[in-house]
Amino acid sequence: MNKKLEFIKVVEDNINDFFILLDKMAIYEKHQPLDSAAKNRLKKDALSEDSKYEAHLVFIENEPIGYIMFYKTYSSYLALPVLHIEDLFILEKYRRKGFGEKIFRFGVQKAKNEGCGRIEWTVFDWNEQAIEFYKKVKATALKKKYYRFDEKQIDNFLSSKNVVKK
Repeated sequence: MNKKLEFIKVVEDNINDFFILLDKMAIYEKHQPLDSAAKNRLKKDALSEDSKYEAHLVFIENEPIGYIMFYKTYSSYLALPVLHIEDLFILEKYRRKGFGEKIFRFGVQKAKNEGCGRIEWTVFDWNEQAIEFYKKVKATALKKKYYRFDEKQIDNFLSSKNVVKK
C-alpha cells in the first residue's frame, strides 16, 4: 500500500479520535475500554503544560488508523534520556501493510531528534505479529522480567507493617 501517512500530535481537537483508538487497542489486548475518569486523566496528562506523555495520531486520507504514545525516562548507565514507547497501535485492516514500520520509524526519529540514547518498549508474549516485526527490524530482546504493582498493591505494600522476609 503506497498511501501517505500523516502524523498529528494529540491535542484538544483530536483527543476523541485518540480515545476511540485506545478503546480499540484495549479490546485487542482483551482489556476493558477506558472509563471516563481514565480518559479525563489521559486528557489532562497529555494537554497540560507539564505533560506526562506525548501521543501522535496516524492518519491516512483524514482517517485515524493508529497512534503511537511515548514518554521519556533516563538511563544512569548512558547518562542520556530514553524514549519509552508505551503504545504503538494500528487498526486491524491496516496491519501487515508496512504502516507499523512507518509508525515505529516515526518514534525512532523522535528519539534521535531528542538526543535519546536508546528506545525501549514491551510487547505481550502472545503478540506474535509484533514480535515477528521486532525480530525483523533486529531489535534486541532483553532477558528481563518486568514486575508491577497496581494501585491496590501499592496501597497494600505501603500500609503493611511487615518487613519483607525471604
